[in-house]
Amino acid sequence: MAKETKIKYISLAGKGGTFSTIFHKFKGKKNINAEVANLRQLLSNERARLIHVIKTKKPGSIYQLAKLVGRDFKAVRADIKLLERFGFIELISSHKQGRERLRPVIDVDRITIHIDI
Repeated sequence: MAKETKIKYISLAGKGGTFSTIFHKFKGKKNINAEVANLRQLLSNERARLIHVIKTKKPGSIYQLAKLVGRDFKAVRADIKLLERFGFIELISSHKQGRERLRPVIDVDRITIHIDI
């Protein structure tokens, strides 16, 4: 049986010189302008690299991911939290030696951004 492709849809619409957004299945809709700003941040090369490393290397924790990409743990954690909020990754919780470990897992196969101008 073939695996069903998970697709994340993001729609932007030009309105009066600004973009308004319609986000599908995002966790917690807040201020729309803030979400557009976050979407712009989301599309950075560093976050794309994190997604690629998660997909190819399958790190066991955010700490291990930070080591793989050679970045500060706190910066990687902030990027991962943003990717999680937008539904691109899922954090799987486990406990080891009394500490919680969060393993990042890709939650989508494709991201589709649709812009109406």
